[in-house]
Amino acid sequence: MKAERTRLKRLQRLERVRDIAKQTAAAEAAQAESTLAQLEALADRTRQLAADYASRGGAADGAALRQLSSFAGGLQKIHATTTSDADRARLFADGKMAALAAAERRRAAVGDRADKQARVIAEGRESPALGTRKGFGTGLE
Repeated sequence: MKAERTRLKRLQRLERVRDIAKQTAAAEAAQAESTLAQLEALADRTRQLAADYASRGGAADGAALRQLSSFAGGLQKIHATTTSDADRARLFADGKMAALAAAERRRAAVGDRADKQARVIAEGRESPALGTRKGFGTGLE
């Protein structure tokens, strides 16, 4: 009986450790998702800016037109870079979400084992059923 209680305590400690690991994984996943959202917003904004500057007209002379197209080209490069960064961040965030799911599965597995061990201990404490009572007296009573 003592070994069963020791095993239950060990499983409960392991469940707490796995719960902390799950919370850490959740915080990392949230941070990765936040970074992804920021990078996607930045990529969208640079795309809009590049499109706005590319469609501008009315340059007074060739130098102004060259400067405008150079600036629009620079914005296109920034957009390409931020889009690439957002794609890498998406892969990273997906990995963190997978790690979170794995951490939850590990915690749940230990929790199930701890619950099973607690039931085994509880069944051991119950007094066995005594069966039918032996009647007293004669069958006419």
